[in-house]
Amino acid sequence: MVNETPKNLTLLVKVSLLLTLTVIVLGAYTRLSDAGLGCPDWPGCYGSMIVPSDSSSLSKAAQLYPGSAIESDKAWLEMIHRYFAGTLGIVIFCITVWCMKIKTISPKLPLAILFVVVFQAALGMWTVTLKLMPLVVMAHLLGGFTLFSLLAILFCKLKGLQQHIDPLYVDPSVRFWAIASLSIVILQIFLGGWTSSNYAALMCTSLPICEGDWMAYLDFSKAFDLLQSGHDNYEFGVLEYPARMTIHVSHRIGAIATTCVVLVLVWKLAQQPCNIQNSLAKRVGTLLLLQVSLGIGNVVLQLPISIAVLHNLVAALLLVCVVTTNFLLWHRQDYQTQITNNVVPISDAALHKSRHADYAEGVEYDK
Repeated sequence: MVNETPKNLTLLVKVSLLLTLTVIVLGAYTRLSDAGLGCPDWPGCYGSMIVPSDSSSLSKAAQLYPGSAIESDKAWLEMIHRYFAGTLGIVIFCITVWCMKIKTISPKLPLAILFVVVFQAALGMWTVTLKLMPLVVMAHLLGGFTLFSLLAILFCKLKGLQQHIDPLYVDPSVRFWAIASLSIVILQIFLGGWTSSNYAALMCTSLPICEGDWMAYLDFSKAFDLLQSGHDNYEFGVLEYPARMTIHVSHRIGAIATTCVVLVLVWKLAQQPCNIQNSLAKRVGTLLLLQVSLGIGNVVLQLPISIAVLHNLVAALLLVCVVTTNFLLWHRQDYQTQITNNVVPISDAALHKSRHADYAEGVEYDK
C-alpha cells in the first residue's frame, strides 16, 4: 500500500531505535562494570539528580545513606544510563501520541511500546531497591530487547517494508524455521541474561562446554530458582559454584542449539528467489557468526568488558533481525488475505500484484 506516514515520524522512530540500542549498551556496560548499585536510590543519586561532587552535596549524601560509600565513577555510569533511558521514554511518548493522532496504523503497537517503557522504568527502580535481584535484572534486560524489537516492527509498518516480500508464495518451511529461530534466540537471550545476572560468566574456562567432570556438578534446581529469596543483597551473586556452573553450561549448550537452528533459517532464506529474503539471510548469518565469535572471545580472553558489551549489542541486533524476518514473512500472508477478501483497495491490490514478478527478479523500489 502507499505509505502516507509523515517522514518526520519515521525519522523519530529511527531516533528511538538508536536511543534504545544506546541504552542497551549503556545498561550492559553498567552491569558488567559492577555499577548497578552505583546509586543507592532511584531515580536520583544520593538524593540528587546529579552525582554528588561538592562538599555540601557529599555531606548530605553521607547523612542520607551512611552505610554507602560514594564511588563517583560507578555513580556516573548509572546516572548516564538513566539520563538516556529517560530521554528514550520521552521520545516514545511523543511517538505514541503522534501515531494515535494520524491513525495510519493501529494504536495497539504504539501503546504496547509505551507500556513496555513504563514497565522498564519500574524494573529499573526494582533493580536498585531489590539490590540486583537476578530475576529483576534479567527481566530488565529482556524488557530492553523487547522494546527494541517492537520499535523495529513499528518502523517496518511505517515504511511498508513488508511489501518487499513475494506476496504470492513464501515457502512454509521458511516460516517454520523463522518461528523456531525466534523462539530459540529468545530462550538463549534469557539464558545469557540469567548467566550475567548470577555472575556466572566465568564459571567455565574451557571449550566447548566446560572443564573437568562438569556433569557431576550439575544442579538445575538451584540454578533456575528464579526467586532466590532470603538475601538482602545480590551483588556479585549468591549461588554456589555448582548452580552457577549449571547456568553457564546451559548457556553454552543453548548457544550450540541456537547456532544450528538459525543456520537452517539462513540456508532456507538463501534458497528463496526473492532478493529481500536473500538479504535477510546474509544479515542473520553475519550477525550469528559475529555473535558466536564474541562468545568464544569471552571465554578465551576471560570476559573483557569490551567484548562482553559487544556480545550484548550483537544479541540485540540478532534478535531484531530475526523478529523483522518473522514480521516480513508472516505479515505478508495477512496482506495477501486482505487482497483476496477485497479489504485492500483495488488500486493497491493491482500495484501489489504487478510487483510480484519484479520482486521475483530482484527489482527494488525506493521508499
